Amino acid sequence: MKGFLFPEEGFKIVGAAMEVYNQLGHGFLEAVYQEALAIEMRIRDIPFQKHP
Repeated sequence: MKGFLFPEEGFKIVGAAMEVYNQLGHGFLEAVYQEALAIEMRIRDIPFQKHP
């Protein structure tokens, strides 16, 4: 992934987001996806801050 500032981190984040989508599918409110992504990122040990 040439040209990206943090390619490994980006790959991990996209992987977490895809896992959430694969598990939940579409049709939920944004808050549901935010909480699910926070859980998935904790599982994968990806540091993050929740949006207030």
